[in-house]
Amino acid sequence: MRLEDCPARAAVDVIGGKWKPVILYHLLTAKRRFGELRRLLPDATQKMLTQQLRELERDGIIARQVFPEVPPRVEYSMTPYGKTLRPVMRELCKWGQSQLTRSS
Repeated sequence: MRLEDCPARAAVDVIGGKWKPVILYHLLTAKRRFGELRRLLPDATQKMLTQQLRELERDGIIARQVFPEVPPRVEYSMTPYGKTLRPVMRELCKWGQSQLTRSS
């Protein structure tokens, strides 16, 4: 199998990265403003968070809505396509929880 044909690689290309799974975890439960995401991911720099959000938006996983207010309000939410990740994220979180209990 060629590397380009590997389904695991295709998935990681979209949801891989240090912050994308954590962003998705939080967006699967509710719409979030940028400031909320910053507070939920305090170790992520603003630049990195912005980059990861743009990539998820580009790939059709999340939607960005800008409200015409001063100052502008921006909300991020899951797209219908992005919501198809719900069972994947649920299983990933279950596995992650077992890792947390295993290492403590």
